[in-house]
Amino acid sequence: MSAPLEIVILAAGQGKRMYSDTPKVLHNLAGRPLLAHVLESAATLKPTAVHVVYGHGGERVRQAFPQAGVNWVRQAEQRGTGHAVAQAMPAVQDKATVLVLYGDVPLIRPETLQTLLAAAGSDSLALLTAELEQPGGYGRIIRDQAGKVARIVESQDATPAEARVREVNTGFLAAPAVKLKQWLAGLRNHNAQGEYYLTDIIAMVVSEGVAITTRAPQDITEILGVNSKQELAQVERIHQKQQAEKLMSQGVTLRDPARLDVRGELRCGRDVVIDVNVIFEGQVTLGDRVHIGPNNVIRDCTIGADSVILPNCVLEESAIGSECRLGPFTRLRPGAQIADRVHLGNFVEVKKSKVGSGSKINHLSYVGDTTVGQGVNIGAGTIVCNYDGANKHPTTIGDNAFIGSNTALVAPVNVGAGATIGAGSVITKDAPEGELTLTRVPQSTKPGWKRPVKKSKDK
Repeated sequence: MSAPLEIVILAAGQGKRMYSDTPKVLHNLAGRPLLAHVLESAATLKPTAVHVVYGHGGERVRQAFPQAGVNWVRQAEQRGTGHAVAQAMPAVQDKATVLVLYGDVPLIRPETLQTLLAAAGSDSLALLTAELEQPGGYGRIIRDQAGKVARIVESQDATPAEARVREVNTGFLAAPAVKLKQWLAGLRNHNAQGEYYLTDIIAMVVSEGVAITTRAPQDITEILGVNSKQELAQVERIHQKQQAEKLMSQGVTLRDPARLDVRGELRCGRDVVIDVNVIFEGQVTLGDRVHIGPNNVIRDCTIGADSVILPNCVLEESAIGSECRLGPFTRLRPGAQIADRVHLGNFVEVKKSKVGSGSKINHLSYVGDTTVGQGVNIGAGTIVCNYDGANKHPTTIGDNAFIGSNTALVAPVNVGAGATIGAGSVITKDAPEGELTLTRVPQSTKPGWKRPVKKSKDK
């Protein structure tokens, strides 16, 4: 195809059946708005321009895509698909081929669109059609005796005989811009809905003797639109199944492919194992032989080779080294940098901290704004008191230090290399390296002390 490609995406629908104040195209599929998936497919075709027709939700739709690099076209009145496409056409160059996409049909594959574009020409129109067992509300493709497309009838305007036709219009089409502009100008709204249907241009194309070529999607799920929460959930499951199949084809072991959610991009090395009910969000990279246990949420993280994430961890915006063992119930907040061979145990929270190789924080501890050296052991119940009510302060723990259980390190403070902090201490000053530091009041016993008891009430 020598003509430049311009894409028009229709994204103005209100989505009344969603029963939501959120514009339909901003509802999430796999953690991203429906429209984001369509824009991504459009970008792979390398168009010279993308025009997004928006209406309901107006500025909210535009604001959701500040870096999209598209031409935003407002459809002030919802007057049908033909009217929507017409709003974008003044900005489309006459020599272009126009491809029409839909912001609420997110599973369309670039390969299918490329096939459709290959069928379009400077003097022909290409339609994407599909055979459905239950055509439902789709427009029917009506062909003449020679098998050529004669017209498209919307379901609500179809006769009983036409309604039985199983070949449907998916809405996707490619056409020369100069012709499309003429056909759109000739649309009328003489139909049950009083709208300007894009499909009505087909009768004009036929009357002019312009060739119409049809192509079919690789998979029928590609044409599924989202008009309700039920359909959104259906499309979500289809998308997640596709993600799971792709991972397994690359060698990833999924304990149950139906219980995996990838809401972003997941990259895996060799022999990775992922258990059930794991959610990946954003950009996640798993090294070779990583094992992810059940019920984990992992967002924008890298995890090094041979590391094990035990059940029920929440890890976000963190880097985890090789041969680490985290969990169960470990939380990494943004900025955590975990070196190799680190153990973080149950109910350990690390925030914006570096933990050196071979260090262990195994139980019930909080470490924030801290640099932890190599080979450090932090006992159960240790807390870094990094916040004074106004500002965050840093703490440094040197290599091979030992922090006793139930210690509070009041930042800013430094614990020297090889230092030992006695259990139950509150450290407010720097602890020298190689020495034992502790803060305890002397233990005492009160002989003969009796515990108070309740006095019985007089009867």
